[in-house]
Amino acid sequence: MDIGTSLVKYILFIFNIIVSVIGISVIVYGVIIMKSIELIKVNGEVGFPPSGLLPIVLIFMGSIVLFISFLGCCGAISESICMTMSYAVFMLILLTLQLTLIVLRFTNKDNFDLAMGDVIEKAWEVDRGRGGVFDPIQKSLHCCGHYSAADYLMSAQTLPESCCDGACMNPLNIFGGCRAKFVDTMSVNTDRTKYVVIGLIGVEFIGFIFACCLAKNVRNNRAKSWAENEAESGSESGTELRNLP
Repeated sequence: MDIGTSLVKYILFIFNIIVSVIGISVIVYGVIIMKSIELIKVNGEVGFPPSGLLPIVLIFMGSIVLFISFLGCCGAISESICMTMSYAVFMLILLTLQLTLIVLRFTNKDNFDLAMGDVIEKAWEVDRGRGGVFDPIQKSLHCCGHYSAADYLMSAQTLPESCCDGACMNPLNIFGGCRAKFVDTMSVNTDRTKYVVIGLIGVEFIGFIFACCLAKNVRNNRAKSWAENEAESGSESGTELRNLP
């Protein structure tokens, strides 16, 4: 194996170790966000609120990156063309999906914010502040009502405890509306996620290039070795024929 192939091999291995660390960091980041989100209980069922979707996506994405980088490490060390090309194909698919998500996020920000607002609107329409699904959403997001606490007052309802940080008699303790709070929360989190994904795309693209280079070099070296062996075998056969009486 030539020096160039050895260099690419170890660069790809070290690179995938770094990618593995990044994948683990994305998983940890998702877990931290998930822990900051309070569970909600609806009809006796405990689960995550709508804002819990983002950390789940991050954990899932980090797990995929970790798996692919492990495949790349194994392919680099073993110099397996099959594993290295599989790694390159998976990386290309992942790059395409991530780039598509980023483009959609950039070009459809208003639609995204509208969709997040619709989540709260539908929850309010179903519950109307009667202590069902909307109460745990208020506890999780620290908000009150669809647009504001006035939603309860217009329905001739008293403010629930989830609407206030302390006694609801004090207007300063009342939280703002859930729709705006949820849209802002998701917008901030997705902006952070966007930059994390952009960084991953850049790193993964470098890994894709190194994987293709390594697979090409290993294939060329093996073809060269095979040709040399065939030439040596042919030379030995010719010598044996000449030596026959």
